Amino acid sequence: MPLHDSRFRSRPSRGGAHPVRVSLEFFPPKTPAMEETLWAAIKRLEPLRPAFVSVTYGAGGSTRERTHATVRRIVEETALRPAAHLTCVSATKAEVDDVIRAYAQAGVNHIVALRGDPAGGIGARYEPHPEGYASTPDLIAGIRRIGDFEVSVSAYPEKHPESADLDVDIAVLRQKVEAGATRAITQFFFDNDVYFRYLDKVRAAGIDIPIVPGILPVQNFRQTAAFAARTGASVPAWLARRFDGLDEDAETRRLIAAAVAAEQVFDLVDRGVTDIHFYTMNRADLVYAVCHLLGLRPQADEARVAAA
Repeated sequence: MPLHDSRFRSRPSRGGAHPVRVSLEFFPPKTPAMEETLWAAIKRLEPLRPAFVSVTYGAGGSTRERTHATVRRIVEETALRPAAHLTCVSATKAEVDDVIRAYAQAGVNHIVALRGDPAGGIGARYEPHPEGYASTPDLIAGIRRIGDFEVSVSAYPEKHPESADLDVDIAVLRQKVEAGATRAITQFFFDNDVYFRYLDKVRAAGIDIPIVPGILPVQNFRQTAAFAARTGASVPAWLARRFDGLDEDAETRRLIAAAVAAEQVFDLVDRGVTDIHFYTMNRADLVYAVCHLLGLRPQADEARVAAA
């Protein structure tokens, strides 16, 4: 995937509204130090006014309370629109319904509905709670019974690790849409052709909700490659070559990571994508840089430009 300088020209606003919308994903912190890092990232990225920010659950719902606390704090202390992840794992329907109602009362009207990883982590056998929601479509139907929520779901351009094939995956996505999903956000990928081939298959299957590409800026290549192997995402040879020999050179890795992420995003935009979802890993620097290249600016900067 060659790098073209023209891709790094920022996209101008059209009629005051930027043509590219971004959303961001964070995960709830485990320690005070991680909480400080998370909120530094949120405060850094908030002025870019993302369409929404999502907050994840851990495997087996292990971060449930931290997720709820983070979402509440976003509602109370920022102008961001939070989307709360919600899973079927390790909870009864009554417990999940209580969470949904609590979100509604807190002013959260967007839920990312997921089956969730097994309590034993990725690769372990999934066992639904005997009194819980059995699947994502079941969970979505439950959300819809309670309130008029925006519901995002996951999508897998290279199939979910547990699926027999991509056709099975797309059939599951159709069930999610029939249950009431309004948007799908993809697992991260590094080859944009993978996304567009998947999009063609999804549209051919009659699924017309937005399929938002999920982008993972590479903070650490070895860790990213290991994570990709567990989740079934491929790592192209050209990407490995970009980071070859930089294991002990963190500064150059960051520069390469910013270039790689920007290259991928600009190629998506050049091919007609208007919504991008960033997996931030609770770090602002790479995401902020790519958003800047896309032409997104804090409101104060826009006001200064207008006055010039």
